[in-house]
Amino acid sequence: MATQIVMDLNGDSRHQFDPQDAEALAKAERRFKELTGAGFIAAARTATGDSRLMRSFDPTAKETLFFPRLVGG
Repeated sequence: MATQIVMDLNGDSRHQFDPQDAEALAKAERRFKELTGAGFIAAARTATGDSRLMRSFDPTAKETLFFPRLVGG
């Protein structure tokens, strides 16, 4: 199972999907495009525990974190 974690003002929501399921994979890719299109930043955790910025959907990422772009004021 892979997980997409979306951070927002209310905490976070988690969306799990099976990368072997074509329908679930398509839904996860749509979610990725919708969130990044709305200004969220996506990062994946690597095997060493570091994070890497994601600019496109990676179906092999086990965990993807989406967080809203910070705006100063």
